[in-house]
Amino acid sequence: MRPLLNYGIACMSMGFLVEETAPVVWRGLMVMSAIEKLLRQVDWGQLDYLVVDMPPGTGDVQLSVSQNVPISGAVIVSTPQDIALMDAHKGAEMFRKVHVPVLGLVQNMSVFQCPKCKHRTHIFGADGARKLARVLDLDVLGDIPLHLNIREASDTGQPIVFSQPESDEAKAYLRVAAEVVRRLPPPPQ
Repeated sequence: MRPLLNYGIACMSMGFLVEETAPVVWRGLMVMSAIEKLLRQVDWGQLDYLVVDMPPGTGDVQLSVSQNVPISGAVIVSTPQDIALMDAHKGAEMFRKVHVPVLGLVQNMSVFQCPKCKHRTHIFGADGARKLARVLDLDVLGDIPLHLNIREASDTGQPIVFSQPESDEAKAYLRVAAEVVRRLPPPPQ
């Protein structure tokens, strides 16, 4: 299989393997089979990094990937609200249990700034990922704000780092990316 290529990034998804409106309700062997196809039967070409975006939690997907694929590190992404942080905590502990280094946490939707008056509101709570990072003895790799520009750019298929590269929102993503790369072993030459 050939991955889709957009903005210099190769992409493959389980969503590409099923009908657009069909839910993916796979477990166990079906999940592992799909993961194997995505990892081993896609013509990735020469990669610097392979990023695997997984759903929250500690289920079949996370265990299958962590037990069958060499992983250089995991990044835990969470909103700052308590219920999401519970899953993030479990996810970090699961990766530690299977000996996958946890590179740090990203606090997503950390703050909303009104586009008119510029008032900042912590809709999902303030600094939840920072508090969890202290508990887990991890670093916070960065904060991604809840911002209309990010949603609008995403809906048009344009990453904010390309559509508005000088924006604070783009800079937030670039800071997180730099922190992740800094913590990873260098790619083989």
